[in-house]
Amino acid sequence: MDRNYFGLTDTGKVRSNNEDTFIAEKISGTDFVLACVIDGVGGYTGGEVAAAIARKTILELMDMPEGDISQLMQTAITEANDQILAAKQQNKELEDMACVLTIALADLKNNKFYYAHVGDTRLYLLRDHSLIKISKDQSFVGFMEDSGRLTEEQAMQHPKRNEINKALGFAGNIGVQDDYIETGHSPFLPGDLILLCSDGLSDMVNKEGIMNVLLKDLTLEQKSTELIDVANANGGRDNITVVLVKNDKAAFVHEATKPISQLKKKKTVTIVPATSHPIEEKAALKTDLVTIKEQSPKRSNKLNPLLFFIGFLILAAIVYFFWKQSNTNATTEGNQITDSTANAKNSQAFKLQDTLNKLKGNILILDTAIFKSPILISEPIKIHRDSLYLKAENNLVIKSDTGYKGPAFLIAPTNKSTLLENFTLENFDDVSSLQKKGVLLKNVQFIKTDPQIK
Repeated sequence: MDRNYFGLTDTGKVRSNNEDTFIAEKISGTDFVLACVIDGVGGYTGGEVAAAIARKTILELMDMPEGDISQLMQTAITEANDQILAAKQQNKELEDMACVLTIALADLKNNKFYYAHVGDTRLYLLRDHSLIKISKDQSFVGFMEDSGRLTEEQAMQHPKRNEINKALGFAGNIGVQDDYIETGHSPFLPGDLILLCSDGLSDMVNKEGIMNVLLKDLTLEQKSTELIDVANANGGRDNITVVLVKNDKAAFVHEATKPISQLKKKKTVTIVPATSHPIEEKAALKTDLVTIKEQSPKRSNKLNPLLFFIGFLILAAIVYFFWKQSNTNATTEGNQITDSTANAKNSQAFKLQDTLNKLKGNILILDTAIFKSPILISEPIKIHRDSLYLKAENNLVIKSDTGYKGPAFLIAPTNKSTLLENFTLENFDDVSSLQKKGVLLKNVQFIKTDPQIK
């Protein structure tokens, strides 16, 4: 197996059978690597059967990826769902079976990966010593964690952490709900690593623990083994599956430019040899002082009129300043009224920026009942943190204020990854900041409106 992908599964310490399965294969004749983690649900045999059906279907339909990759993934998942439902109808003993899964297709040639997800298996991206959870857990506890209402530790211990909202094998859902399958794509840069895992890992090992293992100088096989070992050491309450894929091209290296300092002028020090007698030495020093004094220029009597003229200029400047200040009071008051109007107009933009500045973690879900469309901005919304997932609960319009020609978002050079979801950006000519590496857009639209239309 190539060194840039690897998969491993383990029964764990509590379960007697393994309902997990995975895919970690390079698609023949292409630069694609197909990765998938499937977690079976529904009893001793049912979960295994559902997972096996899903695995077989995905391998068959993803053997020649071309065209719209996201649509191809959705088709594969929908077909797997139909196959599981058909098997349930033929065997009543399997009527409770289902499975959850995450698929990732890494396009190593174009430095990009695509993903599709249903349930509570997970997809992580490791870039530049920062681990970002890409997929969202489709469960009540997962929503509470992603929205910041529960900490990671609270979610891991929550009694309802394994209750899922979506799965393959749930009748009447896939194909009816447009958002049932979560899909997306992201840059997959040289040096990046993606991790797909079942909840047997994420329920036992927190994000920091996972990252600590992934950052070690180990092979992918050794990292996979250690992740499973840590999960088992923490209890191993479920089956544990991990798949790793790495873009093993030479990583981008950013060279810091060191400013060239100006050479300082060297001071020349003349060393006078000491005389043989202290008295002679003092005499020589006295002579030197007399010489220096004689060489000093004499003060000119013309200096006094010059000082008088400078003082007169200073006095005139002070008088002019106070006169100018008294004449501009009315104008200042008018500007204050205008500024207050502008502040009220852009208050939502200020509130959004303040919320981002005070954010503790790296996930912010915007309540569109609080942040109402459109948010008018006259300066860019600044993203300073190293990673951010910014989502609006419903589509949120961010609009360029009259006369503003800059970008909607200004992302700091130190930012490693940013995911924006459910935004419409209106009347922005400069979108360069959102086209940089590490920026992932999901359901983000760019529109232009005719300023002549009222």
